[in-house]
Amino acid sequence: MNRTLSVVRLQLVNTQTFVWVPLLVLGGAFLVTMTIFALLPVEGIVGGGAQAPMWYFLVVGVQSLTLTFPFSQALSVTRREFYLGTVLTALLASAALAVTYVLGGLLEEATGGFGTGSVFFQVPGVWSDGWAVAGLVYLVLSFAFFKVGFFCAVVYKRFGTLVLTAGLIVLALLVLVALWAITRAEAWGQVGAWVADAGVLGLTLWSLPVLALLALASYGLLRRALP
Repeated sequence: MNRTLSVVRLQLVNTQTFVWVPLLVLGGAFLVTMTIFALLPVEGIVGGGAQAPMWYFLVVGVQSLTLTFPFSQALSVTRREFYLGTVLTALLASAALAVTYVLGGLLEEATGGFGTGSVFFQVPGVWSDGWAVAGLVYLVLSFAFFKVGFFCAVVYKRFGTLVLTAGLIVLALLVLVALWAITRAEAWGQVGAWVADAGVLGLTLWSLPVLALLALASYGLLRRALP
């Protein structure tokens, strides 16, 4: 456990990756969005800038492997310890970001959209079941983006650019086939009804088994990846 915590400290040596850049992205998106809200003569606008740090967690997932994994192997850290420590670091960073979202949402509600009457943090649907559910959704989404980036980096380390690119193309084709099949079956109504019934919390819980499989696949590939 001590060596796993040492990996957490190793990942946080460069605090920009997990702390300062995500906060800078969120702060920049907030300032730009608030400026746009102030310039517009209408209220009730829902901005999408709050999701920007989550997309950056894709980059965090990539950098947490490519920048730190070779150095960790030089320090005789086992791959299992590196993986557990990196996942723990990502969970802590995702939790910190989720707390920031919740506090921002509560402050936004108390100040009437920071005086603009519009929405940045309290995205409709996400906050419908309260701040606790919203925090869970933000936590899972942030961690999910991290895991996707980490998995892509592991595939790159294990198989190289060609396999990673081919895999992304195959994934895009599978998504298009699924969309075509739903359209062909005229099943968009049923899909929409299922999404509405599940709600944001239900969809978040459904994503957990997928994240578990992605975590297992990442660890399996990491055991054979080259530094």
